[in-house]
Amino acid sequence: MAEGKIRVTQVRSPIGRKVDQRRTLIGLGLNKLFRSKTLEDTPSVRGMINKVDHLVKVEENI
Repeated sequence: MAEGKIRVTQVRSPIGRKVDQRRTLIGLGLNKLFRSKTLEDTPSVRGMINKVDHLVKVEENI
């Protein structure tokens, strides 16, 4: 996996989700719908994205 940047956008609400999924979104810097963050493409960030992949959209190679 190449070290680069990825853009993560929250596209679904965390209402009714488990507390750990809400905290993972906050850890990614997302807390409102359609807010985006550009993050380093690291294994730890990928793990967080995998945990909430049903709530976010990921754009690679930015």
